[in-house]
Amino acid sequence: MDTLSHTLWGYGLFGYKRYAAIAILFGAMPDLISFGAYMVLQIAQGTWHPGPPPLNALPAWLFTSYAFGHSFVISLSAVGLVALWHKPIAFAMLAWPFHIVLDFPFHSLKYFATPIFWPLSDFKLDGIPWSHWYIWLPNVAGLVVLFYYRKKHK
Repeated sequence: MDTLSHTLWGYGLFGYKRYAAIAILFGAMPDLISFGAYMVLQIAQGTWHPGPPPLNALPAWLFTSYAFGHSFVISLSAVGLVALWHKPIAFAMLAWPFHIVLDFPFHSLKYFATPIFWPLSDFKLDGIPWSHWYIWLPNVAGLVVLFYYRKKHK
């Protein structure tokens, strides 16, 4: 799923009452700590090009940060620890595991399949890429419905 969609789903589901900025941040965070960081480095070096970079051109740290950010083991542990301290913030942080829920069925083994149980397991699902119109259009429709619902029940 694209990072903007993750951000909007995070806000719409977990940031509509309080802590909107936290929900937005955690909705996008798994992508930001991997590809976002890589893009910033590429821009700083003057070597950034739009589009998905080839796998063999990516540094090893990007694969590790991607696995870290896209793991239920890591995300649910972090949310659980924060819940012991402040439940409303932990609720907003649920945008992080929801990001993973949206990603693992919609990333193929060919390009960044989601390692949902990392570091305990390297299990990955060979999903349908989200870039297909029959995945992307329902995603956009779902966001429209969600925000329409939020506006009507404000």
